[in-house]
Amino acid sequence: MDLGVISVRYARALLKSATELKNADLVYQNMISLSDCYINVPSLRSTIDNPMLQRSKKLHLLTTALGQSPQQLSVRFLELVLKEDRESALQFMANSYITLYRQQKNITRGKLTTAVAVSDAVEQKMKQMVEAKTQGTVEFTTEVDPSIIGGFVLEYDTYRMDASVKTKLNRILSEFKK
Repeated sequence: MDLGVISVRYARALLKSATELKNADLVYQNMISLSDCYINVPSLRSTIDNPMLQRSKKLHLLTTALGQSPQQLSVRFLELVLKEDRESALQFMANSYITLYRQQKNITRGKLTTAVAVSDAVEQKMKQMVEAKTQGTVEFTTEVDPSIIGGFVLEYDTYRMDASVKTKLNRILSEFKK
C-alpha cells in the first residue's frame, strides 16, 4: 500500500475522532509539535525506525515530541501507530493531519519577507489583507532577508507578490542586456 494513502487514512481517522471529542485544535498543536521535532531533530526518525528499540521507549520519545500538553487522543493515536508497526509513516501522518485540519478550518499559511523588521501594525495590516482575499484564517509568519534590499515579498497559497527592490533591479538589468 502507498505511504501517502496510509498516512492520509490515519490522519483522517484522527481528525474525525478529534472533531467528535471537540479537541481537534489541541491535537493540531500536538501534530505541529511532532512535525517540528521530526524536522529539527533529524535523529528522531532513525531512532523511531530502529527495530531494536522497545515500543515503550518509542512511545515515550514520541509523547515528549508532542509538546507540553499532549492530548490523550494523540497519545492513543501514537500507541495505535506503534502497535500496527506504522511508525515509519508517522511524520507523514502528522503532516497529513495538519493539512486536513487546515482545509477543514479554512486556514491559509502566509509569509511576509522584508529587508528590515516591520512593525506589528504593518504585519497585522498585511495579515488582514490576506484574510480578506482568502475569506479565512491566516497563519502568518514574517521573515527578515536583507538581500532583497527593500520592499517586500508576500506569499500565501499559490500567490506570490514580489515588490522587492532586488527583483526590480534584476528586471532592469535584464532589459539592459537585451
